[in-house]
Amino acid sequence: MWPQQGPQCIISPRTVMLLGLLTICISPHLSGGAPEPFKSFLPPEWGLTHLAIHNKTGDVYVGAVNRIYKLSSNLIKLRSHETGPVVDNKKCHPPPTVNTSQGICQFLRLDNLFKLGEPQHRKEHYLSSVVESGTMSGVIISEGHISKLFIGTPIDGKSEYFPTLSSRKLMANEEDADMFSFVHQDEFVSSQLKIPSDTLSKFPAFDIYYIYSFSSEQFVYYLTLQWDTQLTSPDASGEHFFTSKIVLFLRGVPNRMYRLIQDAYLSKPGRQLANSLGVSEQEDILFTVFSQGQKNRAKPPKESALCLFTLTEIKEKIKERIQSCYRGEGRLSLPWLLNKELPFINSVSL
Repeated sequence: MWPQQGPQCIISPRTVMLLGLLTICISPHLSGGAPEPFKSFLPPEWGLTHLAIHNKTGDVYVGAVNRIYKLSSNLIKLRSHETGPVVDNKKCHPPPTVNTSQGICQFLRLDNLFKLGEPQHRKEHYLSSVVESGTMSGVIISEGHISKLFIGTPIDGKSEYFPTLSSRKLMANEEDADMFSFVHQDEFVSSQLKIPSDTLSKFPAFDIYYIYSFSSEQFVYYLTLQWDTQLTSPDASGEHFFTSKIVLFLRGVPNRMYRLIQDAYLSKPGRQLANSLGVSEQEDILFTVFSQGQKNRAKPPKESALCLFTLTEIKEKIKERIQSCYRGEGRLSLPWLLNKELPFINSVSL
């Protein structure tokens, strides 16, 4: 997802690209002599925000505000494309006609960045309602010839248009009307999760910010930042607190709580780190950065903590939660699902 004036994204269903860290180190190929000097690329006026590397050609795709660049594997600029600014208004709901973008995505060819087209302006084709970068995240999963986009996004007060979590179809033909439609949808259920209206009636400004997402084995994980409804006053104009989900609450030093997740990255450990953790070098490790406090999401305190978790640990916690459900322990909901907290029922018949 490339931030710009008017939210858009660039997705190719034919090629799965991994969104990585903005800053990278590239080791040159050594052939017995001195390494080649690093190539440099710096747009004169646009800050860089995202990076993707083609897993077959090695081409590098760099996202910037209102721009996308294609670089060779040794960082020589090959192509560029302007993605904005586009006509948009963050106060407006998605329109029934093509007057503004309001979160509609466009598609570009990977070879020359030529614009292929845009989905039709149907309600399910609006993927993001916010212009703030770093608040939505998605994962592309390909199984054979079928690709799906799992995406989490803030709703920004537009819950009727934007489910906070959903799985979408990625079609081979970018002009297909089913592009970005829900993977499953009938008159009773669809592959989406909305923030309940009763939650929004009590906390009108409640939202969930998706900091990072990744897939491991058969699961898709999201690291989120959201209001802590157990600490926040129901009055939206009053003081509110944030908490991070999926990861555990962290204590860096005594009496200092690090609960505001800022960024994350999934990777395999090197030999030394794997040995120190007592895990295999093939283990998935989730590196996370947390800031201190719970209140200021946009400008958190400068003091931060770097933490890491193995995916084995996370899955064990999820397994424990599922097992407690079958034992009838706890309640069946997230704290922000107000008035829907049902007690677990013991499934063991005596």
